[in-house]
Amino acid sequence: MSEPGNVDYERVAGEVGVTVDQVRNVMSLLDEGNTVPFVTRYRKERTGNLDEEQIRAIQGRVTALRQVAERAQTILRLIDAQGKLTPQLRAQIESTDTLKRLEDLYLPYRPKRRSRAAEARERGLLPLAERVWNQDASLGELDAAASGLIDVAGGLSDTAAVLQGVVDILAERIGEDADVRARCRRIANRSGKLTVAATKEGEEKGSDYRNYFQYSEEVTKIPPHRIMALNRGEKAGFLRIRFEWDRDRALTELLIFLRLTEHRYGDFARSCVVDALTRFIHPGLERELRRELTERAESHSVTVFARNLRNLLLQPPLRNCRVLAIDPGYRTGCKLAVIDEFGNCLKTDLVFATGSAEKKLASRQKLVELLREYDYPVVAIGNGTACRETEEFVSEIIAEEVPGGRYLIVNESGASIYSTSQVARDEFPDFDATVRGTISIGRRLQDPLSELVKIDPQHIGVGMYQHDVGTRRLKESLDGVIESCVNYVGVELNTASASLLRYVSGFNQLVARRVVEWRSEHGRFSSREQLRQVNGIGDAVFTQAAGFLKIADGDEPLDNTWIHPESYNAARDVLKLISVEPGQLTNVAAGSVELTERLSQLDCPSLSQQFGVGLPTLNDIVESLMRPGRDPRADLPGPLFKGGILKLDDLCEGIELTGTVLNVVDFGAFVDVGLKDSGLVHISQLSRRYIASPHDIVAVGDLVTVWVLGIDRERRRVSLTMIRPKSRGEIVHGAATAPSAAGPSEKL
Repeated sequence: MSEPGNVDYERVAGEVGVTVDQVRNVMSLLDEGNTVPFVTRYRKERTGNLDEEQIRAIQGRVTALRQVAERAQTILRLIDAQGKLTPQLRAQIESTDTLKRLEDLYLPYRPKRRSRAAEARERGLLPLAERVWNQDASLGELDAAASGLIDVAGGLSDTAAVLQGVVDILAERIGEDADVRARCRRIANRSGKLTVAATKEGEEKGSDYRNYFQYSEEVTKIPPHRIMALNRGEKAGFLRIRFEWDRDRALTELLIFLRLTEHRYGDFARSCVVDALTRFIHPGLERELRRELTERAESHSVTVFARNLRNLLLQPPLRNCRVLAIDPGYRTGCKLAVIDEFGNCLKTDLVFATGSAEKKLASRQKLVELLREYDYPVVAIGNGTACRETEEFVSEIIAEEVPGGRYLIVNESGASIYSTSQVARDEFPDFDATVRGTISIGRRLQDPLSELVKIDPQHIGVGMYQHDVGTRRLKESLDGVIESCVNYVGVELNTASASLLRYVSGFNQLVARRVVEWRSEHGRFSSREQLRQVNGIGDAVFTQAAGFLKIADGDEPLDNTWIHPESYNAARDVLKLISVEPGQLTNVAAGSVELTERLSQLDCPSLSQQFGVGLPTLNDIVESLMRPGRDPRADLPGPLFKGGILKLDDLCEGIELTGTVLNVVDFGAFVDVGLKDSGLVHISQLSRRYIASPHDIVAVGDLVTVWVLGIDRERRRVSLTMIRPKSRGEIVHGAATAPSAAGPSEKL
């Protein structure tokens, strides 16, 4: 069944695993301008309760097929303009569903640079080439036929030049044949391999790539992260990469397919096929396969980054807690910033964790006074330069002067980028960049999502080779992740920054800024309806955004729930049934047993018909009323604080530790167990059973128990395992180190 835009929705439905009606309804909603978060949460009746991942899969597949359809129409128009569009060719192009096949069909008609075949045709050799290819019965010996076309002045000095021109014409024809290329592509995909060697410069300077100096692997088996490593080494000039495949098999199959095994001029025809393989097919396949491998690897890298970023952004906030943020440093000292429960900077200062004993003693006294003055806030230490020296300094103070004190190591990736940005200058015009960066370290502990959205996500260290991926592609994907997270959590309208508001469904950067400006001019919003007073927010934008914007202590209690304003009447009807006024919601704790019991006793299927509301929507209304003001991150375990430090010398094989997963990549997971550098749990050490991907076992932010598997003291690397030793006698118990959020040490 074909749909508008020549997209087969039945095919999409089969690929995604949904019904045709679901595909049609999803695309109808998206084409009308609705956002994916809005469709996912508030149009469940139309989508059949599809989740966001399914909706994005439908959107992506339909978009790809629409691009194929658009390209097909362009190609038809271009070939028709040349006067070469036959009914058979039109049918082939219109029935094609991949860009690769489309480009193969278009190749013979694509404008190209002057070629050897074109020169041969200009010299009048096309008729002879046609007669040779068609085995013209009246054509005698090729040398005799060629001798009659010798034209010294025209560049055909002898029979060899004439016959070479014929080879050029036929080789180009063979090389541009779509079916020939498809057959060769299948052989190349099955038999192809990349062979890698070191360049002279690589032998001298590329020691990081020594594992690839004599390397070969089938293209079907090379993992994405290895492709990225090879590409990086090649780009640096350290590696030379060649594509090899079973060319003999391709030659044999083409001779049979083209019916040249019994050709009258068999040897000559064979030379044409060999020339086509050498000059057209092999180079084209090499470029194509390398490009596909790279695109697949980049797509995988983006997927890994997106998954890790999502887990990082959805880490639970540290509510109602003051923070003393420390940006460590050696010569210039450690910058301090005391931040209140609402993210406001109360005081800044400077201490020295290293240097002379006199300087350290004065800094110690200053830090103790700050901790006492501000009622012992949580200490957040950035994981940059001098992190561990600063941690040792702080841990000693806490142990000796502040019993019960707590601290964390916070991943400061991107803090320096933020500190010099316009966003930071607008927020803190009176502070210099170093202070802004310190405040960012503390704030990302208080609310990771609200703070990290201010930083370009590629600068947050939770990816794999993300810096080798095209900026535009990476940004589009990661912006989608941020949009998803922001709308999954919801936004407090009266405190959210423009950086956060821009990702709200239906909003953009301009609308977000206007909301903040309206708030500055008129004061806090008292209801969602007031959004309509903001310039640029009409009915369409309001509909998309309202449900994701929450207002605590507003005029309308339902404004602090996930219930969309279009469903307020139904929500009030539900509350009326259980004898609860909307105003009482502000005094009911989220998850109240009494409220939950009343709501859980409702017969939602019957009420759905009575109220004229879809059952999925009614179920969501009831769930929202059970937990008014709910932040979904509240269900996740909070951070574990540290009270002491762990040194490499403290470790021995088998010791049991607790750590936080910092980054998940194809070959394993990096875990912070309190050392200067994170340890690696290789994929083979994540579980006793086989796993296809580390993401099946762990995610960024997970708290895990690990055992030390090996210690490389020279390179300061620690190998870890999550597989519990079989014998308890094998385990050496050490002081468990609570996790932190320090960045991984790998160079990806």
